[in-house]
Amino acid sequence: MTRPVVLGIDSSTQSTKVLAVDLETGEIIAEGRAAHSGADTQNPNDWWSALQKATRDAVSGDLDVQGLSVSGQQHGCVLLDDDGESVRPAPLWNNNDAAGDAERLNAKADFVEEIGILLVSSITIAKLAHINRTDPGSIERATRVGLPHDFLNLKLTGTLTSDRGDSSGTGWWSPATDVYRRDLLELAIGKEKAASIGLPEIRGSEGTSGTLSDDAARALGLPSGIPVGPGTGDNMAAALGGGAAAGEDVISLGTSGTAFAITDQQTHDRSGAICGFADATGRFMPLVCLINCTRTVDAVIELFGLDRRAALDAAATAPLGAEGLLMEPYFGGERTPILPDATGTLHGMTLDNLKPELLVRAALEGVAAGLAYGTDHLAELGIPATSITLVGGGSTHPAWQQAIADATGLRVQVRGGREHAGRGAALQAAAIVRNEPVSELVARWRPEVLATIDPRPGGRSAFRLDERRDLIATRQRR
Repeated sequence: MTRPVVLGIDSSTQSTKVLAVDLETGEIIAEGRAAHSGADTQNPNDWWSALQKATRDAVSGDLDVQGLSVSGQQHGCVLLDDDGESVRPAPLWNNNDAAGDAERLNAKADFVEEIGILLVSSITIAKLAHINRTDPGSIERATRVGLPHDFLNLKLTGTLTSDRGDSSGTGWWSPATDVYRRDLLELAIGKEKAASIGLPEIRGSEGTSGTLSDDAARALGLPSGIPVGPGTGDNMAAALGGGAAAGEDVISLGTSGTAFAITDQQTHDRSGAICGFADATGRFMPLVCLINCTRTVDAVIELFGLDRRAALDAAATAPLGAEGLLMEPYFGGERTPILPDATGTLHGMTLDNLKPELLVRAALEGVAAGLAYGTDHLAELGIPATSITLVGGGSTHPAWQQAIADATGLRVQVRGGREHAGRGAALQAAAIVRNEPVSELVARWRPEVLATIDPRPGGRSAFRLDERRDLIATRQRR
């Protein structure tokens, strides 16, 4: 007897994960995984190859796949020719080459007012402008442009499609009016190319991208004709998979760190800290993104050749404030605050505090302080929260859980489930197959609370948030 499932595909910076999710219960019953290079510029065909392997690993003969959908890393710039082949490697969200181009475009138009985002190097339109300036031949050869999840939709269905959530991070689509802004696109690639280049068809959360094509079905080992959801960006999918609700902030701890909320109104933050994204259900999702998150802490752990779990255990019991050490964890530049060329800095070193567990603690506190900077900024824009829902790979360890509670001063709830972005994509597919609104299914299948962590008295002060803000201001004046 076969078991009906849907597949949730999470194509991230590091790998592609495919989750087989029970159509009746939302339970993850199987998964497959295939690695990517992890670089900040990647060949889109590698994602398609990884998707094929991960799907074949996840799906066995007793599973009846009835639908699938894709969650993809936001902002990557994928240029395609008439045959749907990429004309060059795609710069990803964490590629900072376009920082100067973002500044140049911000000077030409009020992107905060028009689309709700102050451009930084992450945003796709800045990457497109950078390619146009440094590799104009690729712009000439390209006939279409899309995002990583759009590219995979094309491979699956033969049609280039996207959704409002992921498209809201391009810089040329308006979440408020649901239309493409070719006048803004013109600033990046010129009037003639902006008018002619093909853009993905935007599909609603209750619609589909199409059905699985014969060629894609053979490549994946699945039957053709299966409905393919519109998909969305990874952060929007994580909001679905984690059951994000009004009145709370969600913090995701992964390769990047994000803090976001679900709202009825779009935000327009002129500081650039908050991106006024759309979500995947018809609402809005103001979001703060850090480039440096769990891998910053992991890099310090690896420096000492320590076991990761043991090192985090030691950091969890180390003194708050790391005995005076303060780390600015900008190992890969930073998006929030806008410091694309920054490097990491360690302050307060003495002969007494240069110990592995305190350096790991300082890295942990540096990242947590950055995420607290994000939740504080959401509150300043009129989006207060009474609690934090914690998701992502880092959410499972008590060191991260307590650090987020202490830094933000808010109660943290760790919810069950895992691979929230992939599960969110599966939820979208399940809603289509079951013919019910995705928002209702998200609420019904919301993961249970596994742990609740309260901030410690005086804990927030140990993160020295005011001192960190002064250091940020000093960097930005340079």
